[in-house]
Amino acid sequence: MSSKTATKTPQNENSLVTSIVLFAVMMALFLGSIYSLSFLTLENPWPMAVCLGLFALAFWIPQTILGRSDSAGEY
Repeated sequence: MSSKTATKTPQNENSLVTSIVLFAVMMALFLGSIYSLSFLTLENPWPMAVCLGLFALAFWIPQTILGRSDSAGEY
């Protein structure tokens, strides 16, 4: 009655070091977007544009380019 099923880990998982580096880069993008708001004035709208761009990249890169948006159905 015992079955020989081994748990398979997904092959597209990153190593710990790669995950930490990716997290640091994405967090830097996110914090850079928040920091750009410190330069925002009513006469200069460009810091808001930079903020929106960096903020979008910080979420878009991991979900689309790194392919982690569809990882919930792997198990």
